[in-house]
Amino acid sequence: MGRRKGDRARLFVAIDLPDEVREDLGEFLDPRREAAPFPFIASEQWHLTLAFMAAVDEVAQDALEDGLASVARRHAPFIAQLGGAGSFPDPTRARVLWLAMARGDDQVRRLGAAVRTTAVHAGAEVDGRELIPHLSLARLRRPIEATRWLRVLDTWTSAAFEVGSFVLIQSHLGAGARSRPRYDEVARYPLQRPSAG
Repeated sequence: MGRRKGDRARLFVAIDLPDEVREDLGEFLDPRREAAPFPFIASEQWHLTLAFMAAVDEVAQDALEDGLASVARRHAPFIAQLGGAGSFPDPTRARVLWLAMARGDDQVRRLGAAVRTTAVHAGAEVDGRELIPHLSLARLRRPIEATRWLRVLDTWTSAAFEVGSFVLIQSHLGAGARSRPRYDEVARYPLQRPSAG
């Protein structure tokens, strides 16, 4: 179904997790879900966000898609690993619990900076400030003292995995199961090693 004239898309650019990493993290969290005083984010919604754009018109989206293809051509695949826990804004009044990058943090920051610059040049306003590479695990309605939960989450580390692409995704608020967002992949961009010489 096509977009109606004047509609603006809710888009984000992200790195997918391999199935084996997603499954391993799910097995780690499953026995802890019942004890948590908050819901964890559903595993199918886990991703490493590079840029989020709340309202992108059709012209800007076309330019964004072209620009993202150029970004992908300029970046090589790299090895990443998840490990270490954190929270926003801080552990004493946490609203978001997340996992950090144990490996690949610099590459994700560089890729994210290129994606964000491309989005701005395309006319797509990017939400948020400086990119802090992370995987969100829980968004809390009310802030909590999260030190204990951060210690628990800090005990898990993923296997290393190759990041070989990133994706442009459209988010439809409330359109998924249990009124969660539904994510539709718009385009996938394979990273390509720069040619020598």
